[in-house]
Amino acid sequence: MKKSSKTSGSQNGGNGNGAAAVATAKETPPMNWETLLAIIARGKTDLEYGEHRKIFIQGQPADSMFFLLRGKVKLSVASEGKEAIIATLGSGEFFGEGCLAGQPVRMATAVAVGDCNLSRVDKATMARMLHDEPGVAEMLFTHMLSRNIRYEADLVDQLFNSSEKRLARMLLLLSHFGEESSTETVVPGINQENLAQMVGTTRSRVSHFMNKFRKLGFVEYGDDNGGLKVHSGLLSVVQGE
Repeated sequence: MKKSSKTSGSQNGGNGNGAAAVATAKETPPMNWETLLAIIARGKTDLEYGEHRKIFIQGQPADSMFFLLRGKVKLSVASEGKEAIIATLGSGEFFGEGCLAGQPVRMATAVAVGDCNLSRVDKATMARMLHDEPGVAEMLFTHMLSRNIRYEADLVDQLFNSSEKRLARMLLLLSHFGEESSTETVVPGINQENLAQMVGTTRSRVSHFMNKFRKLGFVEYGDDNGGLKVHSGLLSVVQGE
């Protein structure tokens, strides 16, 4: 029946009724995370986490997804006594989606960077939403595709760019620098040791480039509360100008 309905709609569009279909589509607001979370009555828990609190730990059972409503979260992986930060997430992003693909345990540790508000959705509830709500599946797919593109860019950056350019790009990513930005603040709690791990170089090299960026006016060290600020001039390093 659904297939016949779609075919009929397509034929109507060809008969000049397409305008009505477009008008109807415009009247229906697009699905977003707030809309999704609002319609979940069961299997959802709203949570608050303070700075440095662990949301989940590597090796724990993967039984839910998390939606970050406010704040920032750091994902890190530990192996043989070493720890590496693999991602920093901001408001409007999600994590823990590996449970939907059959991942039995968490592959990383998630830690709140500052105060955070999150919604935790059980695996079974999320799976049911993906099955029953095509809009949810499309939205999740779009976000995951964007994330994969980012990971591909990270790999290319690691393979072909200098450590100076990689550091500049990482600072822009950590500050969630946008097209309209002139100055942004880097995610708090990130130190030079963390940057060295993420960039794939030594701490001394990071220190050298950070001093260079500061002298050029590309970065600015604030107080303990202000954090590190990134200026738009840093884009010239990434763009090779």
